[in-house]
Amino acid sequence: MNSECVKSTPAAFAVPGQPEAAVAAAAVVTESPAAVAPRPERQGLALAVLFVGAFLAPLDYFIVNLALPAIHTGLGATDAQLQLIVSAYASAYAVLLITGGRLGDLFGRRRMFMTGMAGFVLASALCGFAPNGHMLVIARIVQGMAAAVMAPQVLATVRAVVPLSQQTRVMSFYGFVFGLSSIVGQLGGGALITYRPFGLDWRVIFLINIPVGILAFIGSWKFVPENQPAVRTGVDLKGVALLSLLLLLIIYPMTHGREAGWPAWTFAMFAASVPVLALFIATERRVERRGGHPLVDLQLFRNRAFALGLVLAFLFYCNSAFFLTYGIFLQTGLHWTPLASGIAIMPFAIGFVVGPLTSPAVVRRIGEHVLTLGFAMMTVGFTLTGWAATYAPAPDLPFYCGLVCAGVGQGLLLPSITRIVLMEVAPEKAGLASGVVTSTLQIGSAFGTAAISGAFFGVLGGRASPGAYAHAFQFSLGINALLMLTCIGLSVLLVRHQQTELRRAA
Repeated sequence: MNSECVKSTPAAFAVPGQPEAAVAAAAVVTESPAAVAPRPERQGLALAVLFVGAFLAPLDYFIVNLALPAIHTGLGATDAQLQLIVSAYASAYAVLLITGGRLGDLFGRRRMFMTGMAGFVLASALCGFAPNGHMLVIARIVQGMAAAVMAPQVLATVRAVVPLSQQTRVMSFYGFVFGLSSIVGQLGGGALITYRPFGLDWRVIFLINIPVGILAFIGSWKFVPENQPAVRTGVDLKGVALLSLLLLLIIYPMTHGREAGWPAWTFAMFAASVPVLALFIATERRVERRGGHPLVDLQLFRNRAFALGLVLAFLFYCNSAFFLTYGIFLQTGLHWTPLASGIAIMPFAIGFVVGPLTSPAVVRRIGEHVLTLGFAMMTVGFTLTGWAATYAPAPDLPFYCGLVCAGVGQGLLLPSITRIVLMEVAPEKAGLASGVVTSTLQIGSAFGTAAISGAFFGVLGGRASPGAYAHAFQFSLGINALLMLTCIGLSVLLVRHQQTELRRAA
């Protein structure tokens, strides 16, 4: 691998643990009966502990992007391994998210939160002491699995122990936690990599999780009450295994194929994914016929709006690759520092904050067409930024205007996309449907990171000039823009279908 090929990336926003994903994940678990709420003086401490868990899961996606160049230098990691360090975490989280919620149903949510936190601390230690890129990828998979066990218990516990009158306020703060994790990930991570506290290199971004996680583990044992639903649901282990295998057969060759010259085994793995998908569908149908609880309720896909919305959600979260290629362009192509690259994502972050704040007013004016507007803004933003990257020696006003436009578009979409996709789903299936949507979003993130960053490296080739990186960045943004353009068409079809159904119902 070219030693100048990869530099650190700014934090991504469309990643495991986003507010809409977390709310959906919470809906996966069955509503519990009235649990024993903590005393008022302890409720704040219980929430603080839970929110630490909610904070850590997305933080470790954000912060690792900034460490990629140091990981490359320190471990000699390949392009493919660097992509997997990012996508493996998201994939493991996506596959086990629903299962993590159901484990809380089976064994108690505090118990599974503590189990997930302990696993997260252990995995962070494995990441921090990884001797090579291969072991780091494995440790990241374990870390994603632990996050998937830990994260769904947070809102499930909140819903069980916080009085209904206080839940809106608590949920708002919960959303703030995720926004804060993105800021801390990009700025704090950049500072850690730049200033190397205690003389530590990139390993500090993982090792810092250990004391924080231990304190959260102890706090959950002391302050968080146990809660568990009266009706327990089983775990579809065959479904989990088959879906995991399906993702492996697609994402692994996608990340390793280009570097290996696309040998026969890559196409064999792609081909094998087809019968595995068929077997997964057959298995889920069999579990459903026997009265069990399949990982994915296939009856949901008979709803046209839901099926169309899943495609929309998948394509939307494929744009996560933008953040990885953006950082490579800035740090490798333009030789910016990690901290400067972290700060450089702030125009997008500003738009990302403005979007949700204006979303309620926009929805009141244009209704569900907010999807079309959001995707249009992202298309224009990515196109403008890509054009400016190749026509100016350094990021200029049009470049950053494009970022703001794309950020506002994504901010408008995040509060709306899950709600609109689930609009026609029966209430009794809303929890499971939310889990399916959430997993689809995260799979889209992992898939997009692998595919679009692979295209970026393919266009870049062995060249190392700023112009070459600008061209590769523009090409990758062109793919992002085409995906968002496709989403515009799908969103129009979705809104028209839902409007037709509403007229029929009236």
